[in-house]
Amino acid sequence: MDQQLQVFVTVAEMENFSRAAEELHMTQPAVSQYIQSFERTMGTKLLERSNKFVRLNKAGEIVYHHAKEILGLYTKMHYLIDDLTNKTSGPLSIGASYTYGEYVLPHVIAKMYMKYPLITPTITIGNTKEVAKLVLGHQLDVGIVEGEFKDKNLVIEPFAEDSMYLVASPKHSLAQKNGEINISELEEETWIVRENGSGTREVTEKMFRLCEIIPKKTLEFGSTQLIKESVEAGLGVSLLSYWAIRKECSMGSLNIINVKQLPIKRKFSVVLRSPFQTKALSVFLELLRESNKAIPDL
Repeated sequence: MDQQLQVFVTVAEMENFSRAAEELHMTQPAVSQYIQSFERTMGTKLLERSNKFVRLNKAGEIVYHHAKEILGLYTKMHYLIDDLTNKTSGPLSIGASYTYGEYVLPHVIAKMYMKYPLITPTITIGNTKEVAKLVLGHQLDVGIVEGEFKDKNLVIEPFAEDSMYLVASPKHSLAQKNGEINISELEEETWIVRENGSGTREVTEKMFRLCEIIPKKTLEFGSTQLIKESVEAGLGVSLLSYWAIRKECSMGSLNIINVKQLPIKRKFSVVLRSPFQTKALSVFLELLRESNKAIPDL
């Protein structure tokens, strides 16, 4: 059954029998036979076929969703059993929200690779909600998310603290002022914010409530790097993580704006679906916890 599931998922993702056969190192007739046998087992057609494409029908979408979860669980079970007798090795699928994934995680992975070179990590970067969804679907072994995330179906463990600062271009009028600025001045600024579902966006909205401000203009960008470049160019101001801005602040391309209520603190958390862990996952979590140090103020 696991082979049938793998063939079905590959055909669904490739949308083509020939490309699926190449990916699976099988002949096209063999792939077709697997699909026909699987559809007989399920008691219904799962794919719409034409000369140009192969697509999931409604039943196929349901089966595809669950097949991905089943294959993820099967792979995890295999490596858990294998870990009982072998060295720490094998694949480790890690998901992380943008800030941690792009600015902190590479250093953790480098340390892990030095100690455990037989572990082969793959990294998926997305916003907090996207990462949690993939962990729930058994498509990631572990996720790292930002902010006050909650889900009764996941094991959530805060492990590190971050600080969020208001930043602007050194040429911005707010950066030219000495001392703390008035909260009312922030309403007049163009705020560059992350998309909904992002941990950084969540903290930004929290700051708006805390400071009791309603920005007159906001721009929504889906990348922290794009936000930093836009702020440097003088397009507006933004609330960003210590980890995301430390290089730019040290080089003088971004300035921190002194506001009484800032910085705002938030947590980075590990999210897991299963209490059972491969050796690779266990050592990765140990390295994460070792890096659990308070973030210094800039």
